[in-house]
Amino acid sequence: MTLRGQLLRWLLLPLTLLFLVDAVGSYVVSRHLADRVYDGELLEIARELTLHVKPEGTTATFDLEKDAERTLLLDQYDEVHYAVRSRDGTRIAGDAEVPPAQPRAQPGPAFYDSELGGQPVRIVQLATTSGITVDVAETRVKRHGLVNAIMLGVIVPQLLLIVIAGVVLWAGVARGLAPLTHLSQAVASRSHVDLSAVRVPGVPGEVEPLIVAINDLMARLEEVLSHQSRFIADAAHQLRTPVAGLKAHVEVALREEDPAQAKQSIAHLYTAVERMSRLVAQLLSLARNEPTTVRKLELAPLDLSKLAFDVTMEWVPEAYRKNVDLGFEGVEPHVMIRGDAPRLTELINNLLDNAIRYSRDGGRVTVRVAAQPPRLAVSDDGPVIPVAERERIFERFHRLLGTQAGGSGLGLAIVQEIAKLHDATITLAEDADGVGNAFTVTFPG
Repeated sequence: MTLRGQLLRWLLLPLTLLFLVDAVGSYVVSRHLADRVYDGELLEIARELTLHVKPEGTTATFDLEKDAERTLLLDQYDEVHYAVRSRDGTRIAGDAEVPPAQPRAQPGPAFYDSELGGQPVRIVQLATTSGITVDVAETRVKRHGLVNAIMLGVIVPQLLLIVIAGVVLWAGVARGLAPLTHLSQAVASRSHVDLSAVRVPGVPGEVEPLIVAINDLMARLEEVLSHQSRFIADAAHQLRTPVAGLKAHVEVALREEDPAQAKQSIAHLYTAVERMSRLVAQLLSLARNEPTTVRKLELAPLDLSKLAFDVTMEWVPEAYRKNVDLGFEGVEPHVMIRGDAPRLTELINNLLDNAIRYSRDGGRVTVRVAAQPPRLAVSDDGPVIPVAERERIFERFHRLLGTQAGGSGLGLAIVQEIAKLHDATITLAEDADGVGNAFTVTFPG
């Protein structure tokens, strides 16, 4: 069911129920009113008839002439019948078909409904002090006419009012839902590349949160697509050079006739493939760790000190090969944080790879873990990064001028993205001993 249909149903259904209740109430009231109006006339006929009853001991006589009787009972719309009965119920005069009422102990009038000849009638019973009762029955034609007139006077205006209210409600609901229609048209007519904010003027306050939510979604989609476009452009740019190098090495190897030279060319080719393989892996890692691509990161309690120690030990052979003194400084008790172990392992790997790669021959790399607040620091003996470059160093593919060590310029960008996923901050400062740099990742306490 449409929203318009639901609104009209909830608005018109109570009005219809109220109309039905009012119709029933109006019928009861109008019938009671009609009885009050015509019961007085019926009682006057009964009283007139009692004036012609003459008690004679235990019996009574009735001396109303026929012409007077016809005049008294004459009615333009209804048939009027009467019966005069004695104390024991014997009919003295009148119509025998008039049903007798239940005997009453007190004299006076009593009104009730019954049937006479298959027609509904209104009967008044008037009991005298001598025990004589006069029953006057009248059909309900004019009473029904009065009830119908009252009902028409009450129901028709109400029914007309409900019809008018329905039309007004239909128009009002249509006008109220018009911004949704305009919003639907505005979104449907857009190009798939147009992610700017949706503007629908004159929207009511209830629709505005929907537009805000749609614009927020548009902004997030634009951010995601922007990240994807930038990633594709960066990847294409960075892969162009190694692919060209591979092609050149392959061409050289194909032209070499000397097996020794061909083998050397293949060795260069292997090095280029290995370098490109690492670049592709880092590109994929960067794409995997972008906040726009991570739906929900499941964080679990883990020991940062133990994780950092285990990862550091894996880098000992590489540090030994590069003639770098690799050390670890932890704290007791262990430092517990909430994090994603595979991603934090990748973060530490990138920091250690960067530190060992750029440290001088015979230099020192130290991994430190502190508890208050939980933080991980990696210091090296490489060239000090200038203050002006410390913000840009975390940008993708950014490398310092003059550095001879190979690298893709993605390691620190990956570190920063993983830190963001853990609500952590990463800072770069000069090492405490004045030689090299110190990267510090601080986690929420």
